[in-house]
Amino acid sequence: MSKILKLKKGFDINLAGKAEKTIADSPLSETFALKPTDFIGMKRPKLLVAEGDNVKAGTPVLYDKMQEDVMYCSPVSGEIVEVKRGAKRKILEIKILADKEIEYETFESFNVSDLTAMSREDAQAHMLKGGVWPNIIQRPYGVVANENDSPKAIFISTFDTHPLAADQAFTLNGEAEAFQTGVSILKKFTEGDVHVNHNSDAEVSATFGGADNAQHNKVSGPHPAGNVGVQIHHIDPINKGDMVWTVSPYGVVQIGKLFNSGKYDASRLVALAGSEVSAPKYYKTYSGAAISKLVAGNLKQDHVRYISGNPLTGSQIEADSYLGFYDNLLSVLPEGDHADFLGWILPKKNVLSFHRAWGLFSFLNGKDKEYVLDTNTNGEERAFVQTGTFEKVVPMDIYPTYLIKAIMSEDFDNMEALGIYEVIEEDLALCEYIDVSKHDIQEIVREGLELMQNG
Repeated sequence: MSKILKLKKGFDINLAGKAEKTIADSPLSETFALKPTDFIGMKRPKLLVAEGDNVKAGTPVLYDKMQEDVMYCSPVSGEIVEVKRGAKRKILEIKILADKEIEYETFESFNVSDLTAMSREDAQAHMLKGGVWPNIIQRPYGVVANENDSPKAIFISTFDTHPLAADQAFTLNGEAEAFQTGVSILKKFTEGDVHVNHNSDAEVSATFGGADNAQHNKVSGPHPAGNVGVQIHHIDPINKGDMVWTVSPYGVVQIGKLFNSGKYDASRLVALAGSEVSAPKYYKTYSGAAISKLVAGNLKQDHVRYISGNPLTGSQIEADSYLGFYDNLLSVLPEGDHADFLGWILPKKNVLSFHRAWGLFSFLNGKDKEYVLDTNTNGEERAFVQTGTFEKVVPMDIYPTYLIKAIMSEDFDNMEALGIYEVIEEDLALCEYIDVSKHDIQEIVREGLELMQNG
């Protein structure tokens, strides 16, 4: 039965520079990269290619020795020009010099009747071979799902409430057929429901709204209402021993395209956004694109920070780097490597502040006010101050302050009792944003998840 959630706790970070819903022309990136570091939980990546090898879109490039059947594939066709390594020869990037015309590995395609009759085992084998399995993320722990597990439910959030987030309905406009196929395939993996969750405050997209074999729910409220973890918590909570899978709308479409057309299709619309972008828009490219082509001639200044993903949970990257596997947004913000005179003692009018201290008058600006924020943390890490504000921005029945303390003290029993299985980094990212103690909350959460997974 469909559910309607009205969440009140949370906090919207309304930043200037949202991408205009137009698709701009841009030269295709010359190089693309697959980064093992994008896949949380990948322990022992094993290369299947070497420098100088030629690959097609969909050619397996690496796998994890802990899950040898899960293939990670090239997003484009071309030549492997560099395998970049870090300390202890850790693989950081596999760079591909793309062909002018993309060639695809050919996988089997299926008609509607074939899809209906297909077994879970056959669907699983096709997804593993075709490179789309990494789109499935397991909760708890937020890692690529194990193909041998059976989740009690599968969740898809069709909207994103993070600051500057790309509009999912716009980026996947016209992909209703592929989305439906993806949902139907995913339903084969669970005896529970495939939950497709929509924003109550916006019109439901035709791409997502008509999908069969799914339970459609509506969610409203400030960020993090769009987080799939929050939605799981209120619709079908994770208890000890439970397992849930989550898939992004893009991931569902990519799965559907593999079965419909027999191609590993890594093409996507990427939003270029942020206050330092002259003309924030969407661009057609492929997963793992070099950001240099996207930003060329489109920045207001050079002293900026590039973030693969959104400013709250994304990863800082360099100007010559590449978008992450799961990201459809490049955020560009002013670098915050400066000190403010008198710090927070001198209130400012046009600064967003949850505590109404630094931005004392920000509440007078209204909800539609857009802010230009830099990356300055406005302070350094200090002793943990218990303010009770974390609970105001986490719309879940957990105690984030005590959970974070339990993680820091490596108290396994309390971590479990306080809800560690229900969260990943993004669910407590707002705590990091409002934390007066300046702790890396998301990093702490990941450390706690790894302790529970490996302990």
